[in-house]
Amino acid sequence: MPTAPHPQNTDELYQALQENDRRPYGRTRTVTAEELVDAAELFAEPVPLVHALLELQEAYTYGSEPRKSPVVFARLLTLFDEQPDVFDDRLRHMLFWRFKWVSNALRALPEIPLASLRQWLTEMRDRYEKAGLGLQPYYGQAYQLAAHVGEDATLAYELWAGRTRTPLSDCEACEICERALYHLTAGDDERALRAWEPVLAGKESCQEEPARSLSYALLPLLRTGGTDRARELHLAGYRGCRRNPSMSGEVGRHLEFCALTGNEARGLELLAENRNLFDEVESPLDQLDFLTGVEVLLRRVESLGHGELPAAGYAGRTWTVAGLHGEVRGRADDLAARFDARNGTTAHSDRRRARLDRAPLLDSLELTLRTRGLDEVAPVAVPAAVPESLPELILRARALDEQGHPDAEACWARLRTLVVARDYTHPDDPAVGPLAQLRADLLDDEASRARRKDEFAAAAALHEEAAGLYDDAGAPGNAALARACALLATAEAPAPGADGAEAKAAALAAAHASMVRLHEETPGLAPYQEARLLRLRATALGLRLQASGSEEHVAPVLAEVDLLHTFATRHDIAGQISGALVLRVSTYAISGDLPAAVAEADAIVDRLKAHGPAWHLPHTLGLRGRLKLGVRDAQAAYADLTEGLRLAADWPADAVDTSRLHGDLAEVCMHLGRPDEALRHLTRSAEVDLRHGSRTDAFCAYSNAAQLSLDLGRVEDCIALLDSLLAEPDVAAGELDDRLVAQLRLIRARALHAGDDLKAATVEYVALAAESAGWDDDPGSHAMIAAQTAVLLGESGEFDRARAAMDQAIAAHTLAPRYEQLSNALRELARLQAQQQGTDGLADARVFLADAGRIADEARAAEFEAQGRSLDSALAYEHGRVNAYVGAYEDALAALGKALALLGEPGPEDDRAGEWAECVRLAGAVEGIYLERPAPALTRLDAAVSRLTALGHTEEAEPLISLAARLRDEE
Repeated sequence: MPTAPHPQNTDELYQALQENDRRPYGRTRTVTAEELVDAAELFAEPVPLVHALLELQEAYTYGSEPRKSPVVFARLLTLFDEQPDVFDDRLRHMLFWRFKWVSNALRALPEIPLASLRQWLTEMRDRYEKAGLGLQPYYGQAYQLAAHVGEDATLAYELWAGRTRTPLSDCEACEICERALYHLTAGDDERALRAWEPVLAGKESCQEEPARSLSYALLPLLRTGGTDRARELHLAGYRGCRRNPSMSGEVGRHLEFCALTGNEARGLELLAENRNLFDEVESPLDQLDFLTGVEVLLRRVESLGHGELPAAGYAGRTWTVAGLHGEVRGRADDLAARFDARNGTTAHSDRRRARLDRAPLLDSLELTLRTRGLDEVAPVAVPAAVPESLPELILRARALDEQGHPDAEACWARLRTLVVARDYTHPDDPAVGPLAQLRADLLDDEASRARRKDEFAAAAALHEEAAGLYDDAGAPGNAALARACALLATAEAPAPGADGAEAKAAALAAAHASMVRLHEETPGLAPYQEARLLRLRATALGLRLQASGSEEHVAPVLAEVDLLHTFATRHDIAGQISGALVLRVSTYAISGDLPAAVAEADAIVDRLKAHGPAWHLPHTLGLRGRLKLGVRDAQAAYADLTEGLRLAADWPADAVDTSRLHGDLAEVCMHLGRPDEALRHLTRSAEVDLRHGSRTDAFCAYSNAAQLSLDLGRVEDCIALLDSLLAEPDVAAGELDDRLVAQLRLIRARALHAGDDLKAATVEYVALAAESAGWDDDPGSHAMIAAQTAVLLGESGEFDRARAAMDQAIAAHTLAPRYEQLSNALRELARLQAQQQGTDGLADARVFLADAGRIADEARAAEFEAQGRSLDSALAYEHGRVNAYVGAYEDALAALGKALALLGEPGPEDDRAGEWAECVRLAGAVEGIYLERPAPALTRLDAAVSRLTALGHTEEAEPLISLAARLRDEE
């Protein structure tokens, strides 16, 4: 089936070729190129056919289909021999350049005899000599063949490397890589890295570079102590080659790097992301390179005892690490043997063996913000110590549960496993009670866990079911407690609508009233049961206060808390004494009395340290830490939260909300100016949420971590984290909240832009803009995304598409105003169009500015105050800059004068001093340089420098001083 409409003439053919050239390499581009060759043949004109064949050969070459590339080139060579005049200088250059492509393709096919490879090189040399071309490219190919075969490489290298480059030589980046690989093969890591430096530093690049060099440089960097740089280049380099069939060898080397640095779990994650490479790589040489890297990883994972882990491999079946390892080993061994047989050496088997035998270079290296071990990929449950005897286990579980002890959970988990077994026999023991009571206990525990996950409806249903079983078992006290829990869970469920908080407060009040009646109607409660019921009553009123924020709801909470505290103290129920005191602290905090809350929290911590229960300390320290932050004592907050985390390690993972502690520590670290430490706590918070199954909370924390890493300039860390998250199965399947996923993608798009990957960033923004256009409930977000998309399209020079995107943003803005964001985008588009197109783009640039003017008028009418620059002064400045770009210097000077008038003279604490200084600088440049009036320009600049210096704004004055010096030098 055709992938595009069939071109009806050569103009349509050329347009289709251009469109296909913009597609990424892969099957779609290749199939389209094949169809366009068929179409070109119908026109009976040689030039369009040459262009189509060149496009097809490129698609085969970079789509990893080396068997087909030489066939296409043979057709081109025949056309050249028969009709040389058809090939202008450009086409002729491309033809001779691609002799090297054919050499590379033939070398990658073990079925091509070595004599044929050498014959092709002779053909290349003869053709170059006949055409009067320099032979350095030929010697380059001769060296690459010698290096591939593993014979006479030193002589071949000297014959190539000593020759002067020609217009047909490989690009600088590729030649640098070949030189570095020569030194690397010789065992000289440091010399190889010195040779690679221009590519590693980003000074030289091409289609394949720097991704190729980065993948080879990782291990030499580790061996020479460049650990941090290796980590940085792994993140940047992997992004440049992932899922790309023509760079499968590079992917394999990144997998090897993970295996040798203690990042086996990340390696398995990257392998899953590149599963397509098992089936899409047609080049046997690339297959060998990729599979050897895969085998290094799988071999390492299996050696660590994790051969049973799932692994992504060849399509059509499910693989474990051990199973895939065997399959990969067999295929790679066969490929190496085929190349060695063709070449008459053992070079490929030897190189493969050297990679496989390489020992890990580091025990651990934190590659990404989402560092995981193999145990976290498939966590091994470590059973807690529980009684062996079944009656003892049941009684132990209930005793611990009465105390609220964290170890109760391990007992319930063991009992749950035993009870569902077919051969379970319930003990005939009056102390244990009937099976119905045990089943009720298990349901009640399951309900409590559901409530902790905010699954309130499920929790309420389970509590009600437990209550019925308790009735059947003759346990009315437990039944009353279960019904009270069901009442609370039902009331806690979020209430829809604008008056949701009011409705929730009413539901909680009703639940409290029902609990009071239940309490009164249930005689004979044990002290621990009555204390727990009083705790539920106080909790219901506390949640009502939290929902309503009403001052009149404070006293009822404190009254219930006093009842609980008095009762628990009388019966010495330590857990409920602590619970009452914590509820009192929370009530003071919600009511706004932070000093009283802090004082109470201090008393609780002291009491817990003296009398326990010890498992309450981590939570209470976390609460006090949040309160200390509320009273702006960040250092004390940090101490409490850190201590809380330390103590939490003494208890089962589910006993303490360590995710909350990490999240609060991240906030405190930001207040203390420790953003890197904050970043670590955000990722730890997310990891804890993931382990507990709270995926939405985890992804929200990861989103915050990604944004913070971007704010810190850690662009590759940000992108690597988001790539990992977006590859998660539930994200790919669309099971996670679509807005949360869109937020992750938006941060990734911003990171790509910050990392100068304009093309990838624009693609992501365009997709998000199209998606957000359907968010009828959130037009404001669409307005911002569409505006940002328009700016990136403008940076790419696609101003028609930018205008369309901006029109979408303006339409959404009318429904949900985003004055500042749209004004910023419109001004930036005007600047970009004037800068890139000069006078040809002036009319459209002024339309953007006119739209920005209307937005500023609307903002003024709405009494909107911008968080950044004033919309009016910023607009006047942009008028000045746009006019300067197109040479309308008098208009530019007038506009800048207006901007300065709107800004007014800066003051000593004025945050507008930088904006004012920039207006003066640009006005001085326009007047002194372009209008050639240096005297008034210098008067303006000198006055501004004096004012800024007197006010202490010395940094803002520096550009003005530099410009004034330049004008004086030119006088």
